[in-house]
Amino acid sequence: MKYLDEYRDPVLARRLLGELRDTATRPWQIMEVCGGQTHTLVRQGIDELLPAGIRMIHGPGCPVCVTPLETLDRAMALATRPNVILTSFGDMLRVPGTSTDLLCLRARGADVRVVYSPTDAVRTAVAHPDRHVVLLAVGFETTAPANAMAVLHAARLGLRNFSLLVSHVLVPPAMTALLEAADCEVQAFLAAGHVCAVEGWRAYEPIAAAYRVPIVVTGFEPLDLIEGILMAVRQLESGCHEVENQYVRAVHRSGNPAAQDAVRRVFRVTDRTWRGIGELPASGLDLRAEYGEFDAVRRFQLSTISSTEDPQCIAGAILTGARLPTDCPAYGVRCTPRTPLGAPMVSAEGTCAAFYSSGRAAHRSPP
Repeated sequence: MKYLDEYRDPVLARRLLGELRDTATRPWQIMEVCGGQTHTLVRQGIDELLPAGIRMIHGPGCPVCVTPLETLDRAMALATRPNVILTSFGDMLRVPGTSTDLLCLRARGADVRVVYSPTDAVRTAVAHPDRHVVLLAVGFETTAPANAMAVLHAARLGLRNFSLLVSHVLVPPAMTALLEAADCEVQAFLAAGHVCAVEGWRAYEPIAAAYRVPIVVTGFEPLDLIEGILMAVRQLESGCHEVENQYVRAVHRSGNPAAQDAVRRVFRVTDRTWRGIGELPASGLDLRAEYGEFDAVRRFQLSTISSTEDPQCIAGAILTGARLPTDCPAYGVRCTPRTPLGAPMVSAEGTCAAFYSSGRAAHRSPP
């Protein structure tokens, strides 16, 4: 890849859209799993340029959005402790908890710091031996290797004032849960390219075979997505159900073995609650017993946190693709990026934020 413009060429986009119109002979419903892909589809208006009958369903691929409310409330409970420095990526700071968010707590004096790499949190712990540094470790398979490396580095340094508040989630179990839902309308998936750059796509092959759904590993630029949709529609039209790789410039079937090894050394697979969706079996990662000293929940005894969602927020229905943000009565009124009720309106990968920033109007009945 030389330039991003190569993947935003309007001439090539029109050509691919024309080929898609020639290929599709019936309606098809395709889910893009990744929130970054959702933003490209909505911001560029690709979802509105598709042939009639081709519908994109926006999936639960925003790591910020699916982080459990309980995890956010635990992070805020930690941030209020005078001996704790809470570190996090910046997009988590405005995600609403039960009663407030981390940014508001920082404004009130809590020591909440934005980091750009998990190793920044380790360096903070080295620089402040009299304080305990907690890293809010969330995300899909993409962020797990770096968080694992932070734990391994802290262990080598012998740090006793560093821990992780872990809420990692895994994509394949979520796809399986969506396909097994009684109201599932998904007929094909666009898989997230960055997740597959780490994990490869071997885990998707049993899903494609068992549920007879095409899965196309896809990038994030406009041409990536249009080509990925075209590849999925070709399979649907021909009755195929295989895993294909559109994102050939970044993804291989086996993924990144070094990253996978770091994750296996530090984390184990566990059941995980997804915000707005509920508990999915074997859909998350947690620290292995040998690294239990780095577990903030155990260290600070945070298991009794009680959390309550805002009853007007329909984030769960949006994350599973059952509803659109514009279907929500709070969208653009009570819920905006400045006053969010749920994480999908906050995150850079949230579906509600994508719709709002692109000017999509709510579906409201006239008075």
